[in-house]
Amino acid sequence: MSNQAVKDLTAGTAGGIAQVLVGQPFDIVKVRMQTAPKGTYSGMLHCAGGILRNEGPLAFYKGTLTPLLGIGVCVSIQFGALEYAKRIFADQNLKAGRGGEGGRTLTGSQLFTSGIFAGLANGVVSGPVEHIRIRLQTQSHTNPLYRGPWDAIKKIYSHSGIAGIYKGQAVTLLREASGYGIYFLTYEKLVQREMAKKNIRRDQINPANAVLYGATAGYALWAIIYPIDMIKSRMQTDGFSPGSGQKYKSTLDCVRTVWRTEGIGAFTRGLGPTLIRSPFANGATFLGFEMAMRVLDKL
Repeated sequence: MSNQAVKDLTAGTAGGIAQVLVGQPFDIVKVRMQTAPKGTYSGMLHCAGGILRNEGPLAFYKGTLTPLLGIGVCVSIQFGALEYAKRIFADQNLKAGRGGEGGRTLTGSQLFTSGIFAGLANGVVSGPVEHIRIRLQTQSHTNPLYRGPWDAIKKIYSHSGIAGIYKGQAVTLLREASGYGIYFLTYEKLVQREMAKKNIRRDQINPANAVLYGATAGYALWAIIYPIDMIKSRMQTDGFSPGSGQKYKSTLDCVRTVWRTEGIGAFTRGLGPTLIRSPFANGATFLGFEMAMRVLDKL
């Protein structure tokens, strides 16, 4: 593995850890609202208040070990794959005599494609990580089925094999590819504009702007993927077989059933905590990545 790839993966890990620590409390509220029967919660504060009252403040970090390890790895893979794809496109640009210094000023379609590649690479890990996290977040706190992430993995694997661990994977890959295409396109275009406007290098951009651009990219991401994410949450909390309470035969069956029984509103339920969480979590992600990269580039 090249020195640059190691730097990309390390900086991505820093971004992932920052994302989890900032975003996890909002995420558990989102997942509870997405997966609860209609009318369970009157809104985000009702849901958050119930968690705090019934389960205590540490409940907001329930299932955090999995995402802290897993999303650290996921974001590492995201940025590693993104930077790898960007370097390939930069080499192509350089040979074609375009893209400015080193061919590094990529076009919108090159950035979008790089983001899709990052999303698909990430999805291989994020699918099972999020599946285990969601199982832990939504299980009964009085009579839990799983004692923790490793117990959940063992029980799901013994019951349903690798397919059980990867439950909801098709919709996860759709979410990651479409979402991260838009996500990284938005962030990188804002960075490009700032560098061109002020005639500065990437490492001279104000860290506050990395937070702002990350927050903007996060909103662009969720504007595209939220309904897909809701279906993913439903698939990943569904039973593994008709005998264990399976409600949906497939992803398409899930979409049809939710539409028929709960209406269009179900596809945006839990959007509130997501929109509040997004600027903090995504701003922290890019700030973590950019700052780590600056430190690593000096080593």
